[in-house]
Amino acid sequence: MPDLTEEEYDALDEKWTKTTPKVGPNGTGFFAQRKAAAQTARSITVDSFTADYLLTKAIAAHKTPAEIITEMVQEKLAAAMQEQ
Repeated sequence: MPDLTEEEYDALDEKWTKTTPKVGPNGTGFFAQRKAAAQTARSITVDSFTADYLLTKAIAAHKTPAEIITEMVQEKLAAAMQEQ
């Protein structure tokens, strides 16, 4: 990654100095949502082929691997519910 010029450093400094995080009442702000997501998350182990597949799908869809897994599980559940 190339180093920034003084002008670019100044622009970034000004942007992040003047930008305040958006907070919301009752845990609807950014940090509260991230904390809640981290508390409900679980870790699993998958083989390297599965990990590569998930990462490739996530990059192609501009999503996280967790979002890809969630979508796959929801699709399977919806299909199972339709069969009943």
